[in-house]
Parts: sequence; C-alpha cells; structure tokens
Amino acid sequence: MKVLVLYDYPPSPAGLATQGHLLHRGLQELGVEVHSAHFESAQEKEWYYRWFEPDVVVGVGYWGHTPYLVLHPQRYGVQPIPWLVADGYMGNYHEVLDALPLILVTSRWVKKVYMRDGLSGDNIEVLPVGCDTDAFIPRDKNDPKILAVREALGVAPDQIMILTVGGDATSKGAQEVMQALAINDLKAPDWKYVCKVWPQPRTEQQNLIDLQLASQLGIDKNVVYTTNVISRNFMPYLLASCDIYAAPSRLEGFGMIQVEAGACGKPVIGIKAMGMLDTMVHGQNAFLAGIAQEIRLKEATMGDESGYEEGHRVVFKRPRTVDYRASVHDIANYLMDLMQDADMRKKMGEAGRKRAIELFDYRVVAKKFVDLVSQRLGIT
Repeated sequence: MKVLVLYDYPPSPAGLATQGHLLHRGLQELGVEVHSAHFESAQEKEWYYRWFEPDVVVGVGYWGHTPYLVLHPQRYGVQPIPWLVADGYMGNYHEVLDALPLILVTSRWVKKVYMRDGLSGDNIEVLPVGCDTDAFIPRDKNDPKILAVREALGVAPDQIMILTVGGDATSKGAQEVMQALAINDLKAPDWKYVCKVWPQPRTEQQNLIDLQLASQLGIDKNVVYTTNVISRNFMPYLLASCDIYAAPSRLEGFGMIQVEAGACGKPVIGIKAMGMLDTMVHGQNAFLAGIAQEIRLKEATMGDESGYEEGHRVVFKRPRTVDYRASVHDIANYLMDLMQDADMRKKMGEAGRKRAIELFDYRVVAKKFVDLVSQRLGIT
C-alpha cells in the first residue's frame, strides 16, 4: 500500500496537523510506503501523483476542504480518502462526498453531523485521532521539568493546578469552568486555573472578556492566561504539570488534548456530548458534565470557503445545534470531588492512560486505517 497524506505540512502544533503527522508516523512504522504534502500545494501534490503513484490520498480537514482533498486527486486519477472533522453545518459537496467509497471521520458524533446534513453515511467509518503515548506519559511532580513549568506559570507546588488548552479558552468551556471555580472557591483547596491559548488576533478580545469575567467572579488572582507560542515538544510537560485537565468544550469533534491529558495520567472534566462520548468514560477516566444549553441556529451565511458565492444564505427546515454549554453546577461538583481527593485523581488518571494506549495510540490508529482501506477498497 502506498499512501500520500495531505494536511498542514510541515506540521504546525495545531490539531489537524498533528492528526495527519501521527498517521504518517504510524503508517511508516508499520512498513507502509508513505509521504506527506501540504493539502493546498497543488504543484507538490501533482509531483507525488506522478512519481510516487499512491494507491490512496488521505486528506485531513473538513468538508469545505473538498476541492483540495478530493477533487484535486480525482483530477489525476488518484483515489481520495478524506479524514474529516465537523465544522457546524455541511453546506456543499454532498454528491461528491457520497460518491466516494470511503470517508473517515474522527468520532461517531461527527458521522451523525454529516448524516444530519445530508450524507447517507454508508461510506463513513470512524477513525479516531492518534496520540503519541510515548511522549504523553505520567511524570513525577518533582521532575525538574514539571517544577519549571509550574514555576513559570506562577503555580505553587502545593496548589491544585487546573488546566485548559485551546486555540481560545472560551470554546473549550473556560467560562463555565471559571463559574464553577467561583462556586467552589471558599471551600476548595488552594488552586490556580491556567488557560493556555494560541496567540492570534481573534483570541485577544476573547481573552479580555474571559479575564473580565474572572474579575467579576472575584477569582482573577487565581486565573492565569498564557498566550505564548509553544511546540508539540512542550505539550507533554504542560499537561503533565496539571492536576486536573478541564475542557467541557462547547464544540468538540474528538478531543485530542483530553486524550493526551489522559495519556499523561490526568483526570478530565468534559461534557456529556459530541466526540467526548467516544474518548471519555464518565466515572472512569473523566467526569462528563450534563448539557445545560444547546445553541441552535435557524439559518447560516456561507461564502467562497464553502463553494458558494459570498453571502449565500441557507435556511434550515429545523434549527441546527451548533454549540453546547456544560452544566456549571455539574462542573463545580466534579471539580470539588477531584480537588479534594488525590487518590481519585490518581485512579482516574491511570484509567485514562490505559484507555489512551489501547484505543488511541497512533500505531493502533494507523493499523485500523490499513484494515479499513483493505476492507473497503481491497488495497493491501
């Protein structure tokens, strides 16, 4: 089997790039002939089509990337296999995608979203995102590298460190976590809440809104926002430095960082919805807060990025859920349980580590990919 993987290559620290990079790495370790290219690089992709002659081209993205991931390889007679995440509402390319022999998605929830929006689902298989369980491992709290992370963040050795990581913190449920921490504040052990966000213009204003909320709640002295650029080399140490990973996300098609936190032996606070139903087991490796609110839209405006003219308006027959909010009171209760019980944190972290190794290790994911391609397309 010869495979060309298309993603944001060379890999940035972002989730989709990591997803593609770990598949490449897993296939390579299995002995599969594999190369990678940037999904938008028409010239480089064509170069690989001509000399490498891949059996399949796996493209990581969402349905709006169909021109890059599907139509381009088809133009050169190469079989595309898109590996898709959800992005709110699927507004185009239904016929193209339904005609493919195989589409991969990151969770059962993502499959449901695509079927909700018009795909038959007959050609859709779930392939989870891989995790490097050799890098994301439990580490001793007295490891100098862990102590250095906490010291740099202003977290004392005896404080409970709660961590949220994302492009922005709000979409990962940080506002709900802060409200929960405010409820617990006076009766909880000493704590710090660290939000690691990616430095970009769209998050600057959101960070200010989040910090204003922390001030209004009276917990601003215990909330740390850090916006430094970091590499994937640093992420295992950042996650291993926390005591609880809290990300009851408003929208989550898989939850890669939640899985990585579990691989580091950390208990997770999530939401009982979306991709986390595949990755987290309530009461074992995570506590999943109930859904307090569903944000629904009656219409959407799309443009060139979706294959439409600018300002194209789509009115739904029924309102579509595009966002969730986790129960603040559930989060508060689960946080208090974990903050007060070190043994519980340890036990749930061990369960998270075991689950990550068995189901989401990048080599396990690569083997499942090979099996799916063999079963669906007859390519070995």
